[in-house]
Amino acid sequence: MQNENIIKGQGAQRNVINRFDKYTYEPEDEDFESVKTTFTEVFPKTIVNQVKSEDLPMEYSMNPYQGCEHGCSYCFARPTHEYWGYSAGIDFERKIMVKKNAPELLEKFFRKRGYKPAPILLSGNTDCYQPAERQFEITRKILQVCLDYRHPVNVLTKNALALRDIDILKPMAEQNLVSVSLSIPTINEDLRRKMEPRTSSAKNKLKAIEILSENGIPTHVMVAPIIPGLNSDEPLTILKAISDAGAQSFGYTLVRLNDTVEPVFIKWIETAFPDRAQKVLNLIRSMRGGKLGDKRMFERQKGEGNIAEMIHNTFKIGRKKFFKDKEFPKLSTEGFTGTREQQLRLF
Repeated sequence: MQNENIIKGQGAQRNVINRFDKYTYEPEDEDFESVKTTFTEVFPKTIVNQVKSEDLPMEYSMNPYQGCEHGCSYCFARPTHEYWGYSAGIDFERKIMVKKNAPELLEKFFRKRGYKPAPILLSGNTDCYQPAERQFEITRKILQVCLDYRHPVNVLTKNALALRDIDILKPMAEQNLVSVSLSIPTINEDLRRKMEPRTSSAKNKLKAIEILSENGIPTHVMVAPIIPGLNSDEPLTILKAISDAGAQSFGYTLVRLNDTVEPVFIKWIETAFPDRAQKVLNLIRSMRGGKLGDKRMFERQKGEGNIAEMIHNTFKIGRKKFFKDKEFPKLSTEGFTGTREQQLRLF
């Protein structure tokens, strides 16, 4: 049974208390369905972040936007909105900060004396191709800078909007400078509309993989997160579909609900799936040592217990069956010189 009272087009069903607020309040009868998305231009001093977590496979990441319109209730990035004075709930989806000077900051970073190039993840936190990108084109400009400097970048997104920039991605791929990772946690469209309401449909994501692959752009898929009791029966179906579409590799993660992600997700699951909410929450706890969140290095990626082990084994089977002879290319840093005179701009 599904509850039709869920606010359509949103993951968070309410705002949650900001951990850092000195004073808090509980709104009554607030009309969250009428909340409009607002965009605020911000001008940070830096755009590239050094990744210091030993269990993450990248050295750098950058995020053109703070907040994300996609509306995934489980998003691990929600608590970062609290540092800006906002809530990790609806504010995270509706109050978006646009890092207007990101392309210039990236160019400045590339020109730093002594910089040794390494692939940068775009984005490591909020989605670089969220709906706001149609209007602001910050990601497109960042990709152009990467092409100009021949600097490698890994794109991670839930949105088929990445196809818009194929005119930049293709020449980057020809120089082994780019890969695109699409996040596909489900190919059940009814579930997708509730889990990640403002992302591209699974059909459009699969089509994007096909088009990117046909244009020689290496494609990877993150089957993430796996939520037991919701999409944990889908891995083999997803792996076959993405392999058939042309994906060269995949990864996956198990859901974890740290900090203020927990109350956002609980409210969502109780509203969207009231008949199985407690079952899903208990299954998550079984993978996280009795809790819903997990910040332990390495353990946070793989979970523990029988349910986690069953999921891992399913992906092992899928890898052997659908990705046995596939290889994912390593991006090149050899062409990077720290100047952009070598490449004509495309726009």
